[in-house]
Parts: sequence; C-alpha cells; structure tokens
Amino acid sequence: MSSAFEKAAAEVKELKQTPNNDELLQLYALFKQATAGDNNTEKPGLLDLKGKYKWNAWEELKGKSKEDATNDYIAYVEELKGKYGLK
Repeated sequence: MSSAFEKAAAEVKELKQTPNNDELLQLYALFKQATAGDNNTEKPGLLDLKGKYKWNAWEELKGKSKEDATNDYIAYVEELKGKYGLK
C-alpha cells in the first residue's frame, strides 16, 4: 500500500458531504480492486441488493491491475475532494 493511497483512503472520510451512491460504488470497487485484486467472491443473493451492487461494481474492474486501480482510486478521491471539499 502506498502512502498516497493510504492518505486518499483517509481523506475520503473527511469530505464535507457524502458522495452519491454511484460515487460510493466507484470508490468501493477501486478500493477492493487495489487491495484485493480481481473479484473472486460469490455473487450475493437476490435479496441483498446493496451487496449485489457492490459486487457488480467490483466485478466490472476485473483485469485491472492493483497498481492501476490504486492510481485510479487516488485520482478519483482528488476529484471528489475538488467537488465536495474537506471538513
């Protein structure tokens, strides 16, 4: 884990406003891809809508390297900081 990644992960919690659901899903997927790599978990059941959305978002990044996901995560947090600002 790079220090820039750790800083971005901490800063995202300090945004003045909570990102919208699509932004949160993108953050989740990039974070999981950067830290765990390709999704190899079982797809959640029909009744777990939140889990299914998160699983699908992560699954869409399959094949992206951890390094690329890390860089994309850092860049995305910077974008959100510009949009929402920090506390």
